Order: sequence, then C-alpha cells, then structure tokens
Amino acid sequence: EVHVVESGGGSVQAGGSLTLSCTASGLTFDDAGMGWYRQAPGNECEVVSTIGSHGDPYYSDSVKGRFTISRDSVKETWYLVMSSLKPDDTAVYYCAADHTFTGCYREFGYWGQGTQVTVSS
Repeated sequence: EVHVVESGGGSVQAGGSLTLSCTASGLTFDDAGMGWYRQAPGNECEVVSTIGSHGDPYYSDSVKGRFTISRDSVKETWYLVMSSLKPDDTAVYYCAADHTFTGCYREFGYWGQGTQVTVSS
C-alpha cells in the first residue's frame, strides 16, 4: 500500500515564500516521478509542476520562474519551493506520486490529502 503525505502549507503575504514537502511510503523512490497539483475554490484541478525519476522538471506557465521543484534521494522527499507568491496561488496543493501528467488524473498515481496555501494581498 502506498501512502502519500504532503506538508508545509500555511498563510503568507503576497511576495512571501513557502516550501512544500512530500513523502510516499510503499514505493521505490528512485523509480518514481511525481507532480504537484492545486485546486482553488471554483476552479478545476491544475498542474503546478512535475519532476521525473531522473530529475527532469516541468512547470506550468503561471509558476515558471517563481517555483522550484526538487527531489532528495537521501531523505526520499520531494519539495516545491514557492517564492514571490501571489493571491492567485491560493489553493489546496496536492502531491501525486508516480504521476507526471500535465493535468489532474486522480485515477492514476497516488495522491495525498492536500495542504492549504493561502496568500493574502
């Protein structure tokens, strides 16, 4: 059984930073790519960033240049460093292990419960 947990959400002022972390037990970390996805109230789930098992990153246009995705093979943890945050970044952020599609396909991969990110103006 694969269990995914993301953490690090919170409330920040516009222009601030947050770092999200994700761990997934029950799978082989080095074989797994993953993605960060978000859903704001009234909006559909959308891709934020993905990273392949060998570290190849993808960023949506809305976060490119502001967010950085990374993986730590020692800690077996994925990260999303979010800088220059905007109110439009406010959403529930989800980690999806073994899921690198540029859209949210919840029937695939392993999804966490989500962590709330709130950015005030």
